[in-house]
Amino acid sequence: MTQRVCFQLQVRPDRIADYTARHADVWPDMLQALRESGWRNYSLFLRGDGLLIGYVEVDDLEAAQAAMAATAVNARWQQEMAEFFDLGDDRPDTGFVRLEQVFHLESQLARLAGSSQD
Repeated sequence: MTQRVCFQLQVRPDRIADYTARHADVWPDMLQALRESGWRNYSLFLRGDGLLIGYVEVDDLEAAQAAMAATAVNARWQQEMAEFFDLGDDRPDTGFVRLEQVFHLESQLARLAGSSQD
């Protein structure tokens, strides 16, 4: 079953332009590593004050994170991205706050369709 994961981070407001520029042309080997590690439909959304919301679909978030952590490109990327956040000892890929899903249209429509067949 696919996990739909939404998370939040806070980009330092003085670094928003640089953060956005870095994501305009992500390294090809990073993109490939994400795909090979099971990250699908991955998006980042950034508000003007630095609030960053991420969304990704994975079979297993912990396994996808572990697969990425095992790659050399991820270590380089996380080291470069760390300057955009104030996370202490956490890396951006593990220091995010996961948000709870409270509504999913397709799930409720599927439940509704299933109950109407009874």
